[in-house]
This record gives sequence, C-alpha cells and structure tokens, in this order.
Amino acid sequence: MAVSCASSTRNDSEIDALMRDYRGTNPGASVLVARGGDVVFRKSYGMANIEAGIGASPSTHYRLASITKQFTAAAIMTLAENGRLSFDDPVRKHLPSLPMWAEPMTIRHLLTHTSGVIDYESVIPKGMTAQLKDAEVLGMLEGETTTYFPAGTSYRYSNTGYAFLALIVERVSGMRFAAFLRDQVFGPAGMRSSLAHEDGMSTVPGRAYGYSRDGERWKRTDQSLTSAVLGDGGIYASIDELARWLAALDGGRFAAAAEPLVATSDQEVHYGFGWRVAEHRGRRTAGHTGETMGFRNAMVRFPEERLAVV
Repeated sequence: MAVSCASSTRNDSEIDALMRDYRGTNPGASVLVARGGDVVFRKSYGMANIEAGIGASPSTHYRLASITKQFTAAAIMTLAENGRLSFDDPVRKHLPSLPMWAEPMTIRHLLTHTSGVIDYESVIPKGMTAQLKDAEVLGMLEGETTTYFPAGTSYRYSNTGYAFLALIVERVSGMRFAAFLRDQVFGPAGMRSSLAHEDGMSTVPGRAYGYSRDGERWKRTDQSLTSAVLGDGGIYASIDELARWLAALDGGRFAAAAEPLVATSDQEVHYGFGWRVAEHRGRRTAGHTGETMGFRNAMVRFPEERLAVV
C-alpha cells in the first residue's frame, strides 16, 4: 500500500471537525482511512511532544495498547504455520512453572480470552514501583492457587493471557519477543519502524508521549507499572506503518484471526485471535481498541470492502 492519499474525500471537513479537540498545542492524534488498497485520508493533529514543541505527523509512533494483541496473535500464528507449536498445545508445555490449575489451558484459550487466568493487574504487590515485564507477570501468577473459571467454559478479557503468549513466542522461537515481531511479523508486512518497545534496548522513532488533563494544563502521563509488559500492549506504530499492516491483511495474511470464534460478554460481539468481530448495520467488522495511561486507540476494518479506519 502506498502511504499517500490517493484521493480527497468529501468528508475531510467532517473528520477535521471530529478531531477539533486534538488541534493546536493539545496532545495530538492521527487518523487513517484506507479503502481498496489506497489511503484516502491521512492526517495528524496537535502535538506528539508538548514539552519539545513537536507536532504529530503520520509518522508519529503511538503506544497501541491492546491493539498490540493482534500482533501477538500473529506471532503465535506464524509459529503455528511453521509447525513450531499448535493452538491446542497445553500452556504448561511451554510455561511449565505454572501450577496445575493451568493444566487444562491451551494456547487457543489464551488467544480467545477463555482461559480463566487471573488478571495480573489485580495481584501486583502493594508499594511496587518498578515496571513489570512479561516474565514477572508469569512469576506473580505462579503463586496463585485458582482461576476465575475452568478453561474453555466462559469468556473474560485477559491481559495476563497475552503476556503468557509473548513468553511462549520467546520460548518456542528462541528469540526475544520484540525481535521475533520485527523479523517475522513487521518485516514481511513492510513495517520497518514499528516495534515492541524495550526501555534501554530500543528507541521509538517519532515517539508520541501520553498526557492527561491536570486542571487547566496537560500533564505527561506516559508510563504506568504495566507499560513495559509487551504481549498485551507494548507495541508502538504510526498510521503510515499501520497502512502497510492493513495492506497485508487485505491480502489475506492472518485472515483466520478475524473469525468470530467465541462469544463475549456483548451478545453482538465475538472474539477471534486478537480481534473483536461483529456485524454493524449488516456489514461484518473486525476491530479492536486500546487504552493505557495517556493513550487511546481504535482500529476497525470492514474486511469484505477492504475498508478500514484507524
């Protein structure tokens, strides 16, 4: 997909109006609309870095939060395609330090949020100030004695499950999760600057920082205790990079991830592998949102029409 606007849309002014709160010196945002392999709207608003006076642009990289999950799922799918693992592998085959409550859990349960595993956010020790990593999520769960429900019997959205998936990628591939994504997921899609950010090991190009309102001013609120957990939300990407990802998806790559595999708590929505799947006015959609300290993201695709909005 060429990352330039192929045509002007009559709705440009309407999109500008929707984005008015992100203009000027406010924390910024970027919007992409792609259709049929062409980018038809591509624009950024406001600031990526208020303190440095750097405006947002289509190459600004935002922390994707839970939109990361489709990439984590893609990494698992790549290993499955290469015969390195099976979706029906027991989780303890790859993470044997987990207690016996994990015995019934499979990789498929982790992908579809049907594992029942405890939310790691609920068991973070009081007073902890150092950022968690995926391996530390595993360490905390090793001390738990139960699950929310038996694997496969219900749905409960789980960041823990996707942290486990990142660790499984590392153990099966022998590579760091960030390196596997770079070489096996981002690279084939032409995403040269997207990355799972590891503090002290990588630099985010054109990085946007997160902010929250503090009275009459904006306060940088870019990181939390959980921001360094990669599998559930640690990827940074720009709309230009996501345009390339959408082109790869339009070509059929990872199409099975957007199948409506399990029912969720919303009767109109099913979950696949890192995607929420629904019908909207008679049109099938596949999408996801992502929220974390200082960031909000949304992606929705209409696969049959090769239409997407980020």
